[in-house]
Amino acid sequence: MQIRQLWLWLLGGVLLAGFATPVRALSDSVDEPGIDARRLHTPPYDLTGRKIGIGQVEVGRPGLFGLDKPFSSILRALDVTAVFLRDEPAKGSTHLDTHAVMVATVMVSRDKRLRGVAPDARLYASAIGSLRDAGQPEECLASQHVAAQNGNDVRAINFSFGEPLRRDPRPNATLDGNALLTRCIDWSARVHNTLYVVAGNQGRGGIPIPTDNYNGLNVAASVRREGRFTKLDFSNLSELPEGVGRTTILREINEGGRRSIDLVAPGSGIEVYNLNGEIMPVWGTSFAAPHVTATIALLQEFGDRVLAQGRPNWSLDARRSEVMRAVLLNAADKLLDSGDGTYLGMARTLLSKGNETWLDGTAARDPAVPLDIEIGAGHLNAYRAYQQFEAGQWRAEAAVPSRGWDYGEVAVTSSRDYTFDAPLRGGSFVAATLTWHRHVELNDANGNDRYDIGENFSDRGVNNLDLYLLPADGDDTAASVCQSVSTVDSVEHIFCPVPSSGRYKLRVQYRQQVNEASQPYGLAWWTQAAN
Repeated sequence: MQIRQLWLWLLGGVLLAGFATPVRALSDSVDEPGIDARRLHTPPYDLTGRKIGIGQVEVGRPGLFGLDKPFSSILRALDVTAVFLRDEPAKGSTHLDTHAVMVATVMVSRDKRLRGVAPDARLYASAIGSLRDAGQPEECLASQHVAAQNGNDVRAINFSFGEPLRRDPRPNATLDGNALLTRCIDWSARVHNTLYVVAGNQGRGGIPIPTDNYNGLNVAASVRREGRFTKLDFSNLSELPEGVGRTTILREINEGGRRSIDLVAPGSGIEVYNLNGEIMPVWGTSFAAPHVTATIALLQEFGDRVLAQGRPNWSLDARRSEVMRAVLLNAADKLLDSGDGTYLGMARTLLSKGNETWLDGTAARDPAVPLDIEIGAGHLNAYRAYQQFEAGQWRAEAAVPSRGWDYGEVAVTSSRDYTFDAPLRGGSFVAATLTWHRHVELNDANGNDRYDIGENFSDRGVNNLDLYLLPADGDDTAASVCQSVSTVDSVEHIFCPVPSSGRYKLRVQYRQQVNEASQPYGLAWWTQAAN
C-alpha cells in the first residue's frame, strides 16, 4: 500500500467537502443542537477549559504560533500550547497536517466564527511522523510524552486516528485488546490518570486499533435530523455482524462480545479550518471524538474551581479518569424527556442506523450487555454531564442524593451499597454507570518508569464488578430490580424504570478477582425522586 493510502487508512474519520448536504458552522455542533456546551461558556458557568491540559496524538500535528510562521494567521485562533514529534520538541514547519488542524479546531479554536468546545484549554499535540519508520511503538512513545505534559497533568488525550490490523505484527491479529498500542493506552490511563478518547472505527474496517481498549472512551458520529444531531451516521461500522458487510464488521468489533462504542457525538458537516486557514466541512468520527475530549476540559475546569473553593462533597477524586468516564456515559442522552423527569431531563431521542432507540437494543434487555452495540450509552450532552458532575461526590457510608458520583474501592467478594436518601418515583428511570480499569503493567527493562522502544506490556486482566438496583432493605441480588453483570467489560450500565415508588439503593459488587484483591472504581447515578 502506498504511504498516502496508508495515511488515509490511519485517520479516524472521513474528510468530505462539497456535498449538497446543508452545513452549519462548528457552533451548531457545540451549541444546543449538538452537545449543548456553548451554554457552559456563558454566565453563570463561565467554563472554557482554563488551565486544563488536554492532548492530541496523530500522524501529523497542528501548527504552533511563533514556531510555524507560514501559517500564523490561523494559528492565532487555535492557540496550541506545545507541539512535539513523538517525544521531542517539534521543529518549525515540519509534520504539519490538515487533519490535525481540523481536529484541534473542534477542541480549542478561539475564532468567533468557529469557536471550539474548550477554547482556553491547554492543548499538547504530538505527531507520529513518517509511516515509513513509525508504528505502534512510536505511537505509544508519543502518547506517553503527551500524558506527561502540563506538569504530568493532562486530563484527556484525543486519538482521531488508528492502526489497521494488517500493520499489527502479531500473527492473525484480532481486536482482543492485546495490540501494543492498545495495551499502552490502557497502561497510561491507569498510571497517568488520563482519559483516552478514541475515534470509533469507520471506513471498511481498516483502522480499529486502539478501539479495543478497556480504559478509554470510543466515540461514534451522529448526523443532523431536522436541525439536531439525533441519528447515528451511516459511516459508523460498529453493528451486529449480519448481511453483506459481515466480514468487514467482524474486522472492526471487539472479540468476546465487548462493545466497541461508548458514546456518540456530532460528526457530520462540522465546519473547521484546514491548514491553509480555509473553512471547510468535514465528516467522521475524527471530529466526534474531540467534542468529547474538550468537554472533559470544561468539566475539569469546574472541578478544579470548586476544589479551590473548598466545597463540601468534593475531593481530588474529581480528577480521576474513571469518574470522568462514568459521568460522561451516565449523562448521555437516550430518550427525549417530556418535562416530567421520567427520562431524567434528557434532551433528545438518539436513533441507531435502523431508527431504533436504546430501549430497542440488546443492552436494554440483556443484563450481561452494558452498552448498545451502535450507540453505546447514548449521545454526548455536555450540559447534562455538568449537571451530573456538579451534584458532587457522595460516599457509600451514608445516604446519597438522587444524583451524584463517587470514586470508591471494593474488596473481592464484598460490596458497597449507595442508599438513596429519598424515595424514587415509580415509572421514572434510573441511570447508573460503573467504570474501572483493566490492569496493564509496563515490562520496564531498564527500570526508568517509562516506556521505551523495544519494551512491552503485560495484561493482568479485568476484575469482574457488577452493578445492581435493589430495594433499600433488600440483600438478595437475584431479586434486584435491574442489574448490569457483564463478565467481559470494564463498565456496567443501568438504564431501567423504577417499578413502584419507594426506597432503593445501588450495589457495587466485586464478583470475581482476576488481579488485585481491591478494585478502585468510578460510579455515577441519576434518578428521579418521588414528589
